[in-house]
Amino acid sequence: MEKQSSLKPGLKFSGKTVVITGSGTGIGQAIAKKFAENGANIVIMGRRKEPLDQTAGILNGIITSARSSGRVAVFPGVDVADEAGINTMFAVLKKEFGRVDIIVNNAGVSGPVKTFTNASIKEFRDAVAIHLTGTFWTSVSGLSAMEKGGKIITIATFFTEENRYEQRPYRFRTPYTAAQGAKNRLAEALAWELAGRDIRSISTNPGPVHSDRIYKTVYPKAAAEFLRVGGYPGLSSIEVEKVTAGALPLLGEPDDVVAKGCMQVAAEIAKARGRESKENAKNLSETVAGALAKMQEIAEKIQNNTSKMIVDGEFLTQEDVAEMVMNLCDEKISKLINGRVIPNDRVFYPVKPIVGTSVDGPAQPDLKDKVIVLTSSSSAKRDTERVKQIAKLAQGAGAKQVIVLANSQSDMQEYRDFHSHAINMLDEESVRSIFNTARTKFGKIDSVIHFTGDYDYNTAFSSLARKQWDALVDSFIYIPGLITKEAVNAMAPQGAVEEPAKYKDSKGMVVIVGPDAPVGKKISGILRARADVFRGALRPYTATVNQELVDVLGSSIKLHLVLAGNSEGAEPEAARLHNSILNLAAGFALKRNEAIFYVDEARK
Repeated sequence: MEKQSSLKPGLKFSGKTVVITGSGTGIGQAIAKKFAENGANIVIMGRRKEPLDQTAGILNGIITSARSSGRVAVFPGVDVADEAGINTMFAVLKKEFGRVDIIVNNAGVSGPVKTFTNASIKEFRDAVAIHLTGTFWTSVSGLSAMEKGGKIITIATFFTEENRYEQRPYRFRTPYTAAQGAKNRLAEALAWELAGRDIRSISTNPGPVHSDRIYKTVYPKAAAEFLRVGGYPGLSSIEVEKVTAGALPLLGEPDDVVAKGCMQVAAEIAKARGRESKENAKNLSETVAGALAKMQEIAEKIQNNTSKMIVDGEFLTQEDVAEMVMNLCDEKISKLINGRVIPNDRVFYPVKPIVGTSVDGPAQPDLKDKVIVLTSSSSAKRDTERVKQIAKLAQGAGAKQVIVLANSQSDMQEYRDFHSHAINMLDEESVRSIFNTARTKFGKIDSVIHFTGDYDYNTAFSSLARKQWDALVDSFIYIPGLITKEAVNAMAPQGAVEEPAKYKDSKGMVVIVGPDAPVGKKISGILRARADVFRGALRPYTATVNQELVDVLGSSIKLHLVLAGNSEGAEPEAARLHNSILNLAAGFALKRNEAIFYVDEARK
């Protein structure tokens, strides 16, 4: 009774149980501390045990100081993308606390901070798995422990915030932007699906936040990638990568530690060159140290330039983000903004408008002597018919060679009239090999057109089994990403991945035909929201890829995204769609800013 009377009454989240992913450090820890100050039970989780244990100690101290009845539960070794681990965690929480009231999807990684042409599909997959699939599965699995009044808060990024004709690119972060864009749209779709259960879903897009990730990882790695692409005197692009791997993590360490690290990298480079003498290593160590200093200089410039885009020049603090997340969980506020994506950044980030409707060009573009590759990860009849029609039209327009690649051997009968192959479009080596074979046999590949197909917009995301979700991510993120990467590398001179200067002035077109808009006389909000989840992944991906292709690599290769169907629910107009795709493949929009086309929204 004495302990009970010592508790402080009126704490805002007293009795509530809050799950925060990625909560051992950084923003996640700051959010956990804020809820602890306000009386909640705090559930922290992450892959590493040590920071979670340290955070638990901090939280228990806060709970004691706040005279709260809150408790701390720790789940080390639980990755948000781990189906079994997440399921077990929520089962335990339901048994121990009775229910979960709030889920904060915060877990994230920087992912590969490099041009998409130089990132492996494994790096791509790992980033998407944490940011997008982790958010999806934590939210959906968590529903088993949630009741009326529950709230799901998803933290994304301002770089995927969309305006009517704009889409912010985030160079060197293609998997990150694809995942974050889909995350925002998923948060909206879940709000529609869970409204009947009075469970609210809100996403928020903080701008730059003071954190080790941005200062020690993102900015320095971006600076290193600028140097790898642009070059540094005395080092090849591959050697700059060795500096990035071996010396960049030492920034901020004592001078003797940095010097030793530079010497070790220099010795590695000297050995690879076949000149291992101490003199060569010493001279090289000075070059390595110079490259490292240049990386730091560029990183500081990036940070400074970003701060100049903020009205008061200040990044948000982690505590600012934590305060904002807690406010979004307020009962009245969450009701008012349920289903919305809240832009909490103050960054004025001007970008060129890249969203268009019509694709100007002739009724039958000239594709004479062009090598066209059509790829499709869909076996649906509508999609196979589209592929066949485009293939026939390309042949009729004089294409030197039309190649059709399908993701399933069973589709080969559909494409028997064309040069066709079945390949595993999720296998990096298989995709690379088939593009290289096509280039060797038929000459330079001019255009690659990929069809993603659709998914069932009548099926609730919140009802999907994990395998069903993974299949969607494969079809609408991983495969388009892999096809785009390998297509671009096949269009560039051989060796361009290792020597980025070779991308300069290389030419080609990649067209992704994404999911159609829903069709019908009256399209409900829930159907529109579901349909936009993976379209929402492909839009920022397209913007980022194009910025890297043009501004970073200096190429004349362009990625286009075509989204058929319109806002009124009309059936896509086949002739307009086919003509638009072929005109894009022929290069009629190469010099236009627009890269994303809603072809059925054009006025007739």
